[in-house]
Amino acid sequence: MALNTKEIRQRIKGFKSTQQITKAMEMVAAAKVRRVQTRALAARPYAAKISEMFAAVTNQLPPGENLSKLLTPREVKNVLLIVITSDKGLAGAYNANVLRHAAGRIREWTEKGIEPQLLIVGTKGVNFFRHSKVKVAQSYQHLPQIPTFTEATIIVEEFTKLYSEGQVDRVEFVHTKFHSMIRFTPEVVTLLPAERKETANSGFKAEYLFEPSAAEMIEDLIPTYLQTVVYQGMLESSTSFFASQMTAMGAASKNAGELIQHMTLVLNKARQAAITQEISEVVGGAAALKA
Repeated sequence: MALNTKEIRQRIKGFKSTQQITKAMEMVAAAKVRRVQTRALAARPYAAKISEMFAAVTNQLPPGENLSKLLTPREVKNVLLIVITSDKGLAGAYNANVLRHAAGRIREWTEKGIEPQLLIVGTKGVNFFRHSKVKVAQSYQHLPQIPTFTEATIIVEEFTKLYSEGQVDRVEFVHTKFHSMIRFTPEVVTLLPAERKETANSGFKAEYLFEPSAAEMIEDLIPTYLQTVVYQGMLESSTSFFASQMTAMGAASKNAGELIQHMTLVLNKARQAAITQEISEVVGGAAALKA
């Protein structure tokens, strides 16, 4: 069914309004991604040093010693998955990729006969799992879009409490790793039990002296290590979200522009057809009068 010129103008007006909104959202996302990317990149060296220190301390612990509960592996009967999503959408496939990755991990544990629990960050994740059979132990919504260490500390305190009380035997962290403005991938990191890490092989083995002992230091180091890993993961996820949103809004603005051009061409053709018809009617009328 052909549209009249009034309907075409209304559609063009709607497309222009949409384009203004998507361009504004693209600029806002671009500003935010720069801020959070700066923090994420600045935090990486600190996170790397904490991991290095954690590896150095755990490598000095005598094997078989009665260590912290957070370091001692045990039979896995209950698993907690921490899933980082966003509160808002309009970010392309960002949330879908994270949730698909989390659902795949849930399926893997379910096939082993273990029903995981969830600690969800973000409204999109809460809504996705709302009608599922998976138990949600805790959820956090409407946290600051640019994460701070405070939120990471709250989350760490929550899952370390569940682990220390024996309610869960393993804690895994599902978040997005930021690589570039167009590449970010979901990944799973095991948080508890905190695994002993190997120090980087640089051709020689360094020896460390600890005061107090490594066994005493580990009690204070583990919470700091976990907070740093969670905070870094939240920063990486936030950066990925804003980068994805900026890309999605840029594509939406481009598509709106193409639709505006197409509808403008249709409008011009409709106007030309109307003018041609009016000229034909005038010529026909004049010919009829002469006859």
